[in-house]
Amino acid sequence: MPTHRIGYFVGSLASGSINRTLSKALIKLAPDSLEFTEIPIRDLPLYSYDYDADYPAAGRALKEAIEAADGLLFISPEYNRSIPGALKNAIDWGSRPWGTNSFARKPTGIIGASPGNIGTAVMQSSMRAVLSFLDAPQLNSPEAYVKFSPETFGDDGEVRDEGTERFLRHYMDEYCAFVQRVLDANAPGHIGDQDPDSTK
Repeated sequence: MPTHRIGYFVGSLASGSINRTLSKALIKLAPDSLEFTEIPIRDLPLYSYDYDADYPAAGRALKEAIEAADGLLFISPEYNRSIPGALKNAIDWGSRPWGTNSFARKPTGIIGASPGNIGTAVMQSSMRAVLSFLDAPQLNSPEAYVKFSPETFGDDGEVRDEGTERFLRHYMDEYCAFVQRVLDANAPGHIGDQDPDSTK
């Protein structure tokens, strides 16, 4: 099977982030055909269009990492019923300058962990609106709102609950298949890109 390069974002900057632990679990459970690289967001300054004429190194590195990836995975908490500020700032950097949106046509997945049952649901809804505007196809099903507990997840990403492991493995299998479908649809010469008269 071909190896797809997946860039992943962890939406929390906290040293003890449960979503970073979730990211380790997802990588362990993902199909072997996916290769993961974290796209860091910590060192980005707050975005302003004043930077557009001369992007700083951190902004250029972010855009290059997004563009080098075959697919993107967002693993994030929910802050105040929305996207964490650091993650939204990274998205703003990646979408600019105008006309150089690095997210366009990149297959994306969104998943998040919280101590509550559906603690990232509103964040994910906000992310879907943003990614739709950025022309980034999204895995819509299965939705994944992960209830996090220390008994279920080890710090190294070990998943100790069989049901949770089965669900996360299924999510990553579906994400892998989705990435392949989007890449196939966007491939040069795909029938959807052909002149309709060419098949007559």
